[in-house]
Amino acid sequence: MKIAVIGAGNVGGTLGRAWAGSGHQVVFGVRDVNSDKVKKLISESKGKAKAASVPDAVAQSDVVLLATPWEGSRASLQSAGNLAVNPVEISPAFLEKGLLVGHTTSASEQIAQWAKGAKVVKAFNTIGSIHMTNPRFGGQSATMFICGDDADAKKTVKQLSDELGFETVDAGPLKAARLLEPLAMLWMHLAFGAIGPNFGFKVIRK
Repeated sequence: MKIAVIGAGNVGGTLGRAWAGSGHQVVFGVRDVNSDKVKKLISESKGKAKAASVPDAVAQSDVVLLATPWEGSRASLQSAGNLAVNPVEISPAFLEKGLLVGHTTSASEQIAQWAKGAKVVKAFNTIGSIHMTNPRFGGQSATMFICGDDADAKKTVKQLSDELGFETVDAGPLKAARLLEPLAMLWMHLAFGAIGPNFGFKVIRK
């Protein structure tokens, strides 16, 4: 699969390296392909990934992972041309300020409005990047919730999530992102406070 990863931070870098290692054709869409950060990321991918400008990365890919801070998401989409983000402020006060998008919409729904024609799927937001390539906790896999309005797009994202080792659960239409984004805030609240980051959410069935 040809995957463009817009953003080379913790989440984008981790998922991009993992998918490249699984045999997918990964290209990181970045503003500066010659930055030390990007060169290090490509080196860590052991020649299995490359970097390009955002529009070039998107143009040559079948799937696009949007892994940018919320405040940079719209600009990234606009630079991408035709076409997973949490709406929180990147600052030490993010837990106190909470979500920047209310409960009558979601970041994912807003992105779908900005990227007309894109098949938006919400995923990879309810656990820390440190667990994304090894979501096993004891004998169980953490649950990764996904949601979206296009069945084929969700099938593709489910495949990518399953490959990483998650138990992938379809949470329904894109509107369900209004529930998944607060769940991400709960993970961050616990990870940076009460219990530390070594945990994941799990659906337990009877």
